[in-house]
Amino acid sequence: MPGRRHLLAAAGALLACPALAQPIAGGRPIRFIVPFPPGGAVDILGRLLAERLTPALGQNVVVENRSGAGGNIGADAVAKAPADGSTIGLIGVSTLCAAPFLYKSMAFDPHKDLEPVSAITTGAVLCVVNAETARKHGWHDFATLIAWAKAHPGEVRMGSSGTGTTSHLTIAAVNRATGAEITHVPYRGGGPAINDLLSGTIDMMFDVMPALMPHVESGAFKPLAVSSARRLPILPQVPGMADLAALGLGDLDIQSWNAVMTAAGTPAPVVQRLAEAVRAVAADPAFVERLRPLGYTVMISDTPAALAARIQAETPRWRQLVEISGARLD
Repeated sequence: MPGRRHLLAAAGALLACPALAQPIAGGRPIRFIVPFPPGGAVDILGRLLAERLTPALGQNVVVENRSGAGGNIGADAVAKAPADGSTIGLIGVSTLCAAPFLYKSMAFDPHKDLEPVSAITTGAVLCVVNAETARKHGWHDFATLIAWAKAHPGEVRMGSSGTGTTSHLTIAAVNRATGAEITHVPYRGGGPAINDLLSGTIDMMFDVMPALMPHVESGAFKPLAVSSARRLPILPQVPGMADLAALGLGDLDIQSWNAVMTAAGTPAPVVQRLAEAVRAVAADPAFVERLRPLGYTVMISDTPAALAARIQAETPRWRQLVEISGARLD
């Protein structure tokens, strides 16, 4: 296939580029901060990326999990690292665009203290319901769920991994658009929420796909929608928001993307070399295919400046989502 040959040639050219042979920060190992615990989808993405960045940069890239505060603790570690490219982080859109409006105070400014390198992936969150509950109430699809929720205000309970997460902001937007009154039940992490959904203590979740898919495949959870405008190739039968325009959701498109960032003030040539290495990894079809079952689509930035512009452009929309949710954290 010409497309495949083109991608492989691009990856080979970048990996062979003499500029990439020059070590960053004297050649010492590069810390790659993943701001969530081991084993989750973001951690898997970070480790796959670090593994491939090592040969692309010609020096070791070592993952360090720094979890807490919805990703802010890890992002703060990147922001306060030496501005020489020796520390990079896998930072999510909620930290970059929503956190400044969610938290009363932050230890860093994501717009001023982090240097954009490149976006790497985008992915929607998946709406699932307890399959037995769905049978009991006749929730055949997302429309019947919303109709039931509107007829029984406050009785549908949606769990999330915490207040202000993408899951929470998504259901707040759905409630506003449809007039439903689905009750948000925040948990201290997605695991406990999933356990309660399995038991029927709560009724539904919007969450990242890797955590939910095993239960979809077992039949315990019934998938009803994805938060992106379009359907996902991994679940082609599940409608996206554009399919639900009759419910008032046609303009909704919430995707949780991740980007590689480093400390502000890092020299432009170093940032460019990091971006080229990320681009080389993203051009590898094996990397793309490895992420597909996780619900991630590889989507890199054309340049670091393009990522900076994207952050600025999307911030108002995420601010609006925070305001709709009413969430505010210390």
